[in-house]
Amino acid sequence: MADKIINPLPIRLKQARIAKGISQKQLGIQLGMEVGSASARMNQYEKGKHTPDYKTLKAMAHELGVPVAYFFCESESTAELLCLLEKMTEEEKVALVHQIKGD
Repeated sequence: MADKIINPLPIRLKQARIAKGISQKQLGIQLGMEVGSASARMNQYEKGKHTPDYKTLKAMAHELGVPVAYFFCESESTAELLCLLEKMTEEEKVALVHQIKGD
């Protein structure tokens, strides 16, 4: 029997929102959702009942200060590294790649 695959998106979305210190409703409103449905829609995303489209994910990432790929990281360390990488300049990233590869 195959292991159940866990979708990291709902978990990461909730983590990023809480880290930002905003409610589901606030995030939904900031994303342009109707005031009356913002909380419910965000709750469905965080519960994994619905998955936002890429445009919405990109807007969420922008509002929460994380890269879009963060939502798909299965491990905590990868998620943290991705956020750190996103803060680096392109030159710093290139230098890091060369350092890791041993160039």
